[in-house]
Amino acid sequence: MGLERSKQKFIWVLRDADKGDIFTGEARRFELPEGFEERLKGVGLLVREWAPQPEILAHSPTGGFMSHCTWNSCIESITMGVPIVAWPIHSEQPINAFFVTEILNVVRKLMESEEGDVIRKRAEELGAAVRQSTEKLGGASRMELDSFIAHITR
Repeated sequence: MGLERSKQKFIWVLRDADKGDIFTGEARRFELPEGFEERLKGVGLLVREWAPQPEILAHSPTGGFMSHCTWNSCIESITMGVPIVAWPIHSEQPINAFFVTEILNVVRKLMESEEGDVIRKRAEELGAAVRQSTEKLGGASRMELDSFIAHITR
């Protein structure tokens, strides 16, 4: 509901892997509000299978990434210079009015405010720095990795 009320374009990936309760091992049925998909045609895209996350994050109009914050997702988002709205999977709670309001406020702050502009610019700069550090010629992280590999293989 927060995404719908934000009136921002989005892609939401709903996979079978997200239907389980990690604490009990039980599968749960994930239901969207009635009419949700119809109301969001042209604004939101729901993907019910695997999606090419790195390609989506690399797409220039991507302004933010709501993530459960797995390590790979964080690295992919940082590398592509896309800011993260953190939604740790272990802290998921039932949808309620307070949570909807919080998502709405976070999405608007990231996408529609000067502070969001600054956050996105900083994420782009961080992404460029990370990419530069891994370049074959002169990247600091790459040079350290090469040095480490040379040390352990001699």
